[in-house]
Amino acid sequence: MGTAGSACGVPGSAWPRSLSGVSDASREPSAVPWDGHPERTDLLLVGLIMASGFYNLLLLPATPSLVGTHPVLLELIRGSATAMVTMGALARIGDQSIVLAVVAAIPGLMMFDWVFWWAGRRWGKRVLGMFLGTHPKAAQRTARLERVLHRFGWVAIVIAYFQPVPNVLIYAAAGWTEMRLVTFLLLDLIGSLLWIGLCVGLGYAIGQRAVDVAHAVSHYALWATIALVVGIIVRQVWLAQRRQPA
Repeated sequence: MGTAGSACGVPGSAWPRSLSGVSDASREPSAVPWDGHPERTDLLLVGLIMASGFYNLLLLPATPSLVGTHPVLLELIRGSATAMVTMGALARIGDQSIVLAVVAAIPGLMMFDWVFWWAGRRWGKRVLGMFLGTHPKAAQRTARLERVLHRFGWVAIVIAYFQPVPNVLIYAAAGWTEMRLVTFLLLDLIGSLLWIGLCVGLGYAIGQRAVDVAHAVSHYALWATIALVVGIIVRQVWLAQRRQPA
């Protein structure tokens, strides 16, 4: 089995009081979170993590075209905040069910969360080296993770969408502190419903104007998609240039 973070965890849903090891893990990042040769489970986990990234990236251009035409589908496959707002607005004008607007977004939001919990459970705190690597803000994000975990404990999962630390780090921390999967999924569901409720509620409050905007975005979906792809490429080139030594 892989290395687990049992040294800092406690069974059940409780979180550790001391998380000093988080900083230690970030100071010595490793290219891989396992010792020696990877086992089949390690390779499976890496594949799932990569698949989650590619999945979200591939669906990103679909957002403009689907938000005004098939917002339920966009909620279901991606958990898109834009689709949730649109569905809330459609519920306000009577074209959709408010219950459907909430329920449809759950699978898209939680689709890969268990993978990051599993990564933390399998590899322990060393998973931070894999997620953060040599990113310029790695130390800053690790410090934020420490503060959030110390301050909120298990509640950090419930408020994951409302705090500055990337969600995947919170989910991985739940794994390495040996939180049970059922407990994690329950807290994750509560947090997801809070975020869905906020987005759907915003759309419901806006009403017809949000629907009009969604239809306009879909009408110009091709140009919006091209602009989005160009923006991603420009950002990646800019980041690559920043990382190069002067």
